[in-house]
Amino acid sequence: MSETMMPVLDDPLVRDLARLGDHYDAVRAHPADSIERLAEAGLLRRYSPVESGGDRFADAAARHHAMFDSLRRIGRGDLSVGRLYEGHVNAMALFDWYATAAQKAWLRDVLDRGATFGVWATEPAPGVALVDTANGLSLLGAKSFASGAGGIRYAIVTVQPEDGDRRLAIVAADDVARTDASGWRVRGMRASMSGSYDLTGYPIDEAALLGQPGDYDREPRFTSGAWRFTAVQLGGIEALLAETRAALSDTARADPLARAALGHAIVATRTAGLWVREAAIRAAREDADAAAFARMTRGVVERAGLDVMEHAARLIGTRSSFEGQRVDKIIRDLGLYLRQAGPDQVRDTAIRDWLDHDCWGEDRLW
Repeated sequence: MSETMMPVLDDPLVRDLARLGDHYDAVRAHPADSIERLAEAGLLRRYSPVESGGDRFADAAARHHAMFDSLRRIGRGDLSVGRLYEGHVNAMALFDWYATAAQKAWLRDVLDRGATFGVWATEPAPGVALVDTANGLSLLGAKSFASGAGGIRYAIVTVQPEDGDRRLAIVAADDVARTDASGWRVRGMRASMSGSYDLTGYPIDEAALLGQPGDYDREPRFTSGAWRFTAVQLGGIEALLAETRAALSDTARADPLARAALGHAIVATRTAGLWVREAAIRAAREDADAAAFARMTRGVVERAGLDVMEHAARLIGTRSSFEGQRVDKIIRDLGLYLRQAGPDQVRDTAIRDWLDHDCWGEDRLW
């Protein structure tokens, strides 16, 4: 392949994340250097509350547009880092919505020291309980698929009190003794280090409780927030499409069948982008159909990702599976990241909403 045919990463941040991602894919470790690169770019603080030093946007729509660009940009560089960053951004939103003035001041202080956050809700049965002991409130249980466990500084975790709706608690997430990443032996998304984290015996005081019971599950914020991880996935799909185009031989470029396949991949990628952008806008508005739109968007992005992966493998051939090839890493990462829980059930719920009315809103079909 000639030098002019090689993929060009014009964005320095994307280029750096891609380079560092090769290393962390091989060593299977928390991508500390990649996270530091995000800190240098100001991205760890940007979407935090204004009181914590975050950017002041004109309105929620402007904030979501900027976040859409940041998430897909990082996803283009490294999907594992994108997954971690999406968790951090999610945590910043929860602080913005539900934190007290004192908690926002604390957040400013820890962000000054480079702290990263995650949001952990997945857990093995019976879950994480918030229990009242002789020494005060404490946690009992563990979190699973806890991305960044042992590497990020803090996590916002869902906990179940003895009575009432579940709550959010802020916990330290870098305790090696509580971390078990031994089961995270996967082909893709290796650097997300989504292990388990044992919270049994972790003490909790009122300052560590974020918001009120039921806040985390508040709709449409809970469901519509899925747009954020689809934006990261979109970035990975966009990167795969760009790499595929750059890798095409002169023979393939002259083949109408190969060009048709590339055309299908372009349409799939751009269609997914339109859906994710619209889902971000709906989430910013918190309109009545934001949740339905996010549910449908998940399926659109999954289908686009699967289609572009197949087209890439066909167009590039065996080179797409060689270790050390960027296309191989993107396909491995994307193949795992697209495996979100209950895709068919989520899509069916969205379609039932569409059966009731056209959730697109403006220019409705029925």
